[in-house]
Amino acid sequence: MLLDLKELFVSDGACKDVSYTLSMSDVEIAGEHPFNSPVEIIAHAENKAGIVTLDIDSHFVYDTLCDRCLSELSQTFDYHFSHKLIQNLEEEYNDDYIETPDFTVDLDELVSSDILLELPTKFLCRGDCQGLCQKCGHNLNLGDCGCDKQEIDPRLEALKALLN
Repeated sequence: MLLDLKELFVSDGACKDVSYTLSMSDVEIAGEHPFNSPVEIIAHAENKAGIVTLDIDSHFVYDTLCDRCLSELSQTFDYHFSHKLIQNLEEEYNDDYIETPDFTVDLDELVSSDILLELPTKFLCRGDCQGLCQKCGHNLNLGDCGCDKQEIDPRLEALKALLN
């Protein structure tokens, strides 16, 4: 969605509200498509002293696999983002502001980037997830698998002989 902000830049105190849904189903992360339902977006732009502040609230469901036990999980996220928009930057590069020389901003691209940067790097089904057995692959959250956990690395058996 291309958000036209020309009216806001010319009128101090002007506001604009936008509410829509964004499909991110084509986004692929680690070989899967975790955005199975659209992202709900509510944006509010307001001009204060020539600087337009864009506040964005997003709500979405993220479907993925647990990074330890590979069980399916679905998490709901609510993120808030705030950006300051100006017409022209005096410096060549400044992270504090987004330059909008044509008075427009691509809201879809901005929200997608914000969400992807804010997502956690690890997803767990629960905080104390035990993961999978290294020998047989059994989900240890469902109970012990009975595998012998005292196996010694064959590269270290020579050291064990020295201790005996």
